[in-house]
Amino acid sequence: MTPRDVRLPRPTETDPAEAGIELPPDVRQPPAEEVTPTYLESREARTHRLSTSVLIGLMAVILLWLVSMTTGKAHFGFGDNLAGQALGTLTIPGMPTVLVCGLLCAAAAVAFFLGRSRRAISASAGTVAGITIIIGFLTWAAAGHALPFQVSSQFQGTISLATPLILGALCGVMCERSGVVNVAIEGQMLSAAFAAALVGSMTHSIAAAMVAGMIAGLLMGALLALFTIKYLVDEVVMGVVVNLFATGLTGFLYNQLMGQDTEHYNTAPIMDPIAIPGLSKIPFLGPVLFDQTILVYIAICCIPLVYFLLWHTSWGLRIRSVGEHPEAADTVGISVVGIRWSAVLAGGLLAGLGGAYFTIGTVGSFSKDITVGNGFIALAALIMGRWRPGLAAVMALFFSFVTQLSTELGPLGTPMPSQFLLLLPYVATIVAVAGLVGKVRGPAADGDPFIKD
Repeated sequence: MTPRDVRLPRPTETDPAEAGIELPPDVRQPPAEEVTPTYLESREARTHRLSTSVLIGLMAVILLWLVSMTTGKAHFGFGDNLAGQALGTLTIPGMPTVLVCGLLCAAAAVAFFLGRSRRAISASAGTVAGITIIIGFLTWAAAGHALPFQVSSQFQGTISLATPLILGALCGVMCERSGVVNVAIEGQMLSAAFAAALVGSMTHSIAAAMVAGMIAGLLMGALLALFTIKYLVDEVVMGVVVNLFATGLTGFLYNQLMGQDTEHYNTAPIMDPIAIPGLSKIPFLGPVLFDQTILVYIAICCIPLVYFLLWHTSWGLRIRSVGEHPEAADTVGISVVGIRWSAVLAGGLLAGLGGAYFTIGTVGSFSKDITVGNGFIALAALIMGRWRPGLAAVMALFFSFVTQLSTELGPLGTPMPSQFLLLLPYVATIVAVAGLVGKVRGPAADGDPFIKD
């Protein structure tokens, strides 16, 4: 046997205690310490938490200040005069209600500030703050007045105003998830509103008007995609150009066609409400949710549809991949240009439906700048909704609620100036975006042009 054939046993690690070996005190191993996970808060999360808690605290201070200006009782009417339903009037004491709402809002601000590592606490505090702010403010506005605040009208108006905002926000979700910034939602909806009114007036067909609106939104989306994806024009600048182009084009055609012959070119049919059997008879909620036009139902159905397309289909996975890392998507054979084109065009269809609602869904005629900046509010809802369909729809409902609130508070004769009531939706937009967007991070490649090597 040669020395190479001799195999020595491998040394094994043995615990001295198990081997019966007593070690000196200075070389004994210390007992293992239990490691507990520590939550590390990012700078963006801390900024979001602090700014939101300060905003909620400021609203609590305002509510507590309004306590001294609240007198009498507040009346809230739940009857629907149009549907012939009378559910009575709820009367609550004004000053105690505003005081309790102010204290709860202050407690919510403290809870939000302290809920650094618990999302459930932060979500609950935000929900409590939103509810108490609405109830406290409405109680202050309605207290001491003989006329009740019409809750049914408030909710019906909110649903009506939210329909184009939801569709516009979903358009933005589709585009920006693919990496294309869409500031042209306003122009897409304005063009669709004009096309729907024109075609609807000429054909007297709701279906034709809806198709025309979708085609107009699609064409404006194609214009945006052509210059931003193919020719690499700055997406924000191109979005502004599309908005100005839509404003000028619709204004010119309005003067040449609709202004000359209103009867033939600007008398589109208006959608009739479609009552869902059984559900529409539910007191209070039935007429609000289940007796709406077809576009309202389409907008509601598009929320889960867009979510399903983006998170549960291969096409949606490709859209999100090119919006996060287009170079990596290109290396695995995904056509970044083709996917972005498809996402922008799909978003154009949604914006077209939202624009059509301004004419065939409400008044049945077109007027210059009929969208009145709703496309930009939809963009704000998109950002506040963190580029997610469900949250963007909730933010659209929030902005619509504030807009309708300015209308409902007018007849009550509140001490608030009427000019400020008209500014409420835009003030809410600025405050909400400034206070609640600190933690939001959009798609990593949003706004970055893709240049294939």
